[in-house]
Amino acid sequence: MLAPEVPMSHSVAGEPSSAGRRAAPLTTAVYSAAEWDLLTTLPGRVIVAAAAPGPGRPRQGVAAGVAGLDAVAAGRAFDSDLVRAVVAAIYARHDGATDVVERLADVVDLLAACRAATRVLGRRADPADSAAYRQWLQSIAARVRAAAATGPRAVPPPPADRRFLDRLGGALGLR
Repeated sequence: MLAPEVPMSHSVAGEPSSAGRRAAPLTTAVYSAAEWDLLTTLPGRVIVAAAAPGPGRPRQGVAAGVAGLDAVAAGRAFDSDLVRAVVAAIYARHDGATDVVERLADVVDLLAACRAATRVLGRRADPADSAAYRQWLQSIAARVRAAAATGPRAVPPPPADRRFLDRLGGALGLR
């Protein structure tokens, strides 16, 4: 059986949010079920990887998870139809997708998935939506990593945080 395709519309950079704009023709691209799954699971995978302990980095705990969830939710206000649709799909999921996220926390796998998503977006998405999505993922990771520096036991971010964010930005084509 063929996987269903998910239609997606995209806004142009600089346009007002969809709530304030009149109906206008939008560029439409179609994502396969596998592509859409990749795009909708990446934010959760970024949270898990960014909150994971590492060399010189203790376990992050609840503050990091909350920061990540807040960063995902902030996508609802983005001026990008793609980011808003991904957030809506994440919140609409009731299929146990979080089990997949927990199994895929490895940073190497995450970076490979980010490179794959960047290729998909390069082929299918409006350039403004592609950039917004990739920057949104980077901001999720930055907010999770910053949670330790602002929490009750605030600590300066270790160099590993900067390296992680740099590697993530590279995989997303932002560096």
